Amino acid sequence: MATDPPEETELQRRLRSALWFSIGKIVDEESLRFDVNATPQFIAALTVLVSTQIENVSRDLESFAKHAGRRTINVDDVMLLTRRNEGLEKLMREFLDERDDRTRQR
Repeated sequence: MATDPPEETELQRRLRSALWFSIGKIVDEESLRFDVNATPQFIAALTVLVSTQIENVSRDLESFAKHAGRRTINVDDVMLLTRRNEGLEKLMREFLDERDDRTRQR
């Protein structure tokens, strides 16, 4: 027997609305750049996809921190999350290396 999803809070509605707006702006810019059209249904579907991905990533990061005995998510948790995406992991490592270089120069 399936349970009804929990009711969305006002904050969740505002966050989802802000996400929809931001995704809509990006889609509009890219549509102009590539001379293509995107329907409102496409933007809505993309918003649901991105929202679901954000929820999954958040849950994973919280789990990694909890498993390590921490209540705060840190860089190690993010890097653990990127372990199955070589391209993302490479970008993150480059970013961290640049950040470390800037920190050492100070």
